[in-house]
Amino acid sequence: MGAIFQSLGRTLIAGLVILLVVMGIAGTFNLFGSMDYWRFFMRWLHVLSGVMWIGLLWYLNFVQIPSMPKIPDEQKPAIGKVIAPAVLFWFRWGAMSTIITGLLLAWMNGYLAPSLGLQKPFTAIGLGMWFGAIMWFNVWFIIWPNQKKALGIVQVSPEEKTAAARMAMLTSRFNTMLSIPMLYFMVAQQNGGL
Repeated sequence: MGAIFQSLGRTLIAGLVILLVVMGIAGTFNLFGSMDYWRFFMRWLHVLSGVMWIGLLWYLNFVQIPSMPKIPDEQKPAIGKVIAPAVLFWFRWGAMSTIITGLLLAWMNGYLAPSLGLQKPFTAIGLGMWFGAIMWFNVWFIIWPNQKKALGIVQVSPEEKTAAARMAMLTSRFNTMLSIPMLYFMVAQQNGGL
């Protein structure tokens, strides 16, 4: 059992095996041929991706950023050279996966254009999609380029490095703010919360 949990890859595979076993016991494999199943599966992938993305956004804003002033200077390079690049890799690809699966899900369900146009009855999901799209843009085109400077992946002057770190942090906080209405509207659409 320890061998499974000492490897993230084996842990994830074990989770998928458990899912497949439970699906087999429940007799749900026959659903694979229906479009309803694939719409559900895309929603599951979208939620899974969103948990990765927003979970890391909240980790950065609730844990890492507030903890940095408390970390002794000699230990900070471990954060900047090891932890932050790994977090930012999964953070930005979680954002990409979330937006792609979300757009595919909206398309598969036939509400892509009406929701993006904020047409009734898709206003709530449309608002959530627009908030998510703004947040995705911020991740890829503001936060990540500035983090590369702040982490020394891209070489810049010390002043530019400081400014880039501040811009990345402020944009991350902006995304944290937007995540609250975004998550509300995503859930509101199917639960009548608008």
